[in-house]
Amino acid sequence: MTKQVLILGATGKIAGHAIDALLKNGDDHLLLYTRHPQNLKHVDDQRETVIKGDTLNVGELGAAVEMADVVYANLRNPEIEQQAKNIVSAMDENNVKQLVWISSIGIYDEVPGKFGEWNNAELGGGQEDSYLGTYRKAADVISASDLDYTIIRPAWLTNKDEVDYETTERGEAFKGTEVSRKSIGNFVAKIIDDPAPYARKDFGVDKPGTDGDKPAWY
Repeated sequence: MTKQVLILGATGKIAGHAIDALLKNGDDHLLLYTRHPQNLKHVDDQRETVIKGDTLNVGELGAAVEMADVVYANLRNPEIEQQAKNIVSAMDENNVKQLVWISSIGIYDEVPGKFGEWNNAELGGGQEDSYLGTYRKAADVISASDLDYTIIRPAWLTNKDEVDYETTERGEAFKGTEVSRKSIGNFVAKIIDDPAPYARKDFGVDKPGTDGDKPAWY
């Protein structure tokens, strides 16, 4: 069955890889939701619909969610907790159940050893109003909902042209220090295509064999 997939933050780099994978490997129709539609390139009018909107505007967001069967949120904003609340509310109102949510490594203090210490220092671990603090609050909004959510916590991101990743579930120690954006985009597409194994779960994602005290490029 062809699904209507709403992609919030469609101009993001991970979203771009997810879009490519969804177009290549399935027949879903993509609703590309963004504040900056001029930044979208090579839109296929047969498979994609561009929607200009802001997730902080509940009217715009609700109208887009109403058209969707699945929501994938690829957001980066200091107000991400409010964005999460708006998305959950809009999905509840429109009886849309599946949500794929991109979060951040370290929101549960799940990164062990020297890398965990480095990651917390870089991203403000343990500080409520830090990058990690705001992303944790947003993830808590999602996990407290009755949605069939999947939360993804990527390792530090690279632009490598590869799909190579492994996952850990919430409560398990994070592995590795890096992962490609292309890997995350392909994982998103996999979840959208076959949601049941990933419903109401929360995954850390890294490239195998990249363990260390910090990412290789630092």
